[in-house]
Amino acid sequence: MDLDLARQLSQENDTKIVLFVMDGLGGLPHPGTGRSELETAHTTRLDMLAKESLCGFTLPVGIGITPGSGPGHLALFGYDPLVYNIGRGVLEAVGIDFDLQPADVAARGNFCTIDDRGLITDRRAGRISTERCAELTEDLRKIDLDGAELFVEPVREHRFVLVLRGDGLTDAVADTDPQKEGVPVPEASSTSAEGDATAALAGKFAKEAKEYLADKAPANQLLLRGFAKRPSWPSMADVFRLRPAAIAHYPMYRGLAKLVGMETLDVGPNIEDSVATLKENWDKFDYFFVHYKYTDSAGEDGDFRRKVQKLEEVDAAIRGIVEMDPDVLMIGGDHSTPAIMAGHSWHPVPFMMRARNTRADACGRFSERALQDGSLGTIPAKEVLPLAMAHAGRLAKYGA
Repeated sequence: MDLDLARQLSQENDTKIVLFVMDGLGGLPHPGTGRSELETAHTTRLDMLAKESLCGFTLPVGIGITPGSGPGHLALFGYDPLVYNIGRGVLEAVGIDFDLQPADVAARGNFCTIDDRGLITDRRAGRISTERCAELTEDLRKIDLDGAELFVEPVREHRFVLVLRGDGLTDAVADTDPQKEGVPVPEASSTSAEGDATAALAGKFAKEAKEYLADKAPANQLLLRGFAKRPSWPSMADVFRLRPAAIAHYPMYRGLAKLVGMETLDVGPNIEDSVATLKENWDKFDYFFVHYKYTDSAGEDGDFRRKVQKLEEVDAAIRGIVEMDPDVLMIGGDHSTPAIMAGHSWHPVPFMMRARNTRADACGRFSERALQDGSLGTIPAKEVLPLAMAHAGRLAKYGA
């Protein structure tokens, strides 16, 4: 369903829809056991939900395509990620409530660690503290760029935002983050002739930052990616006739939610905080996006056991959401992050939807192997919101 058709068919009522996203949910079998993270975890409540749900997998972008978190979430919100895509810089900037102007160019930054040969040994600088990140960014703001105003803002842990403000800037700048280790940090370059001037500014910033960070190990270098300008997209309220809210602690996901018109609610870092915020705001909204980050963090760190523990943490807390008795409860992920790969992957993502007026399927557990028996099969992630809308009675009949 495209947004024009969604706008035509969507209708308001008093039903409640909850989308619970376990970031990086999907996994792969551990070589020693042959079981994935979901198959290893004790998830009694999630398994019980699976027996009451429509089950299967979602495909965030397309077959064989490894998605970033932005496209993965936008698809779940009902936006075709091949049409609506945005660089990571805007998401981080908007997520921390930075006053991003239409002509600004933003990039996501990572503090990282390089060895004495200049090779990246840790793309996240050991996940330095947010406090240390703030100290480093404060000094990086002192870099003077002739031709643009510079903003450097801390986000969380090793992440920061670089914003360039000036005349004639473009986002036609290539990433300086190779997204792998054991290689040198690329120099800033343009992706077209119109980006030459902006790439030169980014390159000067990176060069001077490298000199300053040289003795600041583990954060002794930085990476930049996702150069972008802020887009103007149709809102979920306009397209789907929803009053949507986001319960997300990490700035990037708050930024994504804001770009599609969700109200972002203040929430603490723990899943119990998310459940409490959901309950406190239950009567104010009819669509809730609830985000859980730590399954992805564990997967990216290659920590199979910790990802299992985080899945069990979700299982213990999910009862609080079920007790709210939403008309539609969707549980899934934005992409797969198998711990054995220590990164995002192209594999379809586990998904289930509990709602009224459904047909029971054969899935008996919330795990990759069991979900293969689900009635949904593998569907494009952009179709889950229309599916939820239908089960919530929020889509009118099409045609005579």
